[in-house]
Amino acid sequence: MGLAAIVIWSCNIAVSRSLSEKVGALTAGAAMFLLAGVVGCAWAAVVERRLGAMLRLPRAYLLGCGGLFVTYMVCLYLAIRLAATRQQTLEVGILNYLWPGLTLVFAIPLLGTRVRAPFGLGVLLALAGAALAPLRPGEYSLAALRAALGAHPWPYLLGLAAAVQWALYSALSRRWAADAEGGAVPLFALASGLVLGALRLVLPEPAQWSARAVGETLFMALVPTLIAYALWDRAMRRGNVTLVAALSYLIPVLSTFVSGFYLDVRVGWHLWLSCGLIVTGAVLCGRSVVRPAAATATAGRQAA
Repeated sequence: MGLAAIVIWSCNIAVSRSLSEKVGALTAGAAMFLLAGVVGCAWAAVVERRLGAMLRLPRAYLLGCGGLFVTYMVCLYLAIRLAATRQQTLEVGILNYLWPGLTLVFAIPLLGTRVRAPFGLGVLLALAGAALAPLRPGEYSLAALRAALGAHPWPYLLGLAAAVQWALYSALSRRWAADAEGGAVPLFALASGLVLGALRLVLPEPAQWSARAVGETLFMALVPTLIAYALWDRAMRRGNVTLVAALSYLIPVLSTFVSGFYLDVRVGWHLWLSCGLIVTGAVLCGRSVVRPAAATATAGRQAA
């Protein structure tokens, strides 16, 4: 489930930017999350008959993880809205994909995960990759980084904030609802749509709906939003959180490839290097996690 969510999410940034250019980022986010929330809640109420059970999930999970889910979406779609160009959208997407490594970082204090010494090096490599993304080829210095961030900082800051919030969501959903039956992603999606819709009223934006815009909205609402987030929520609550988080290092590479193709943006070698550093850092973090002997034996029996 976690791997399926990772593959699906690789198209998130590309389709969101394309749709945002037609109807506005807040309008796009509000439409897709409201639709996903309504469909998900209706399915839970009519088919699965567990809408009431969702409301009885641990309060810490509903309020804490729900709040992180909503603020993550707000930060991400504001970052896409404020990105000046498609190129900057790719850079924001790469920053956002710091969350796999950060999930493992937060798993140490929140889930009691133990790590070996190379873990710190993995974190540094991932941060170096994130710092490289806003730079231009040949301009690799702290002064250049300050200049790049100073010229247009908000998309980058919001992308980084989104990465922190999704990493916290992933770790805390395991801590607060690991034993719960079913998650509350439809409720979280509905809340996200309502908040983004309220922001849309405060920050108006032009919208030009077309057949392609409607198709992208339906796709984003039902596949990456409803299905993928439900798969991820289940994987983080009931699966091997270390393995799932480590597999998510595939996302920056897949997302950058899909975004470059779908948005017709040339992905320079420095962005691939940025992706490579983030991926290498996440892989090193994942391989530095110490798995308890009992968990290792259980995983071996399941694989057998």
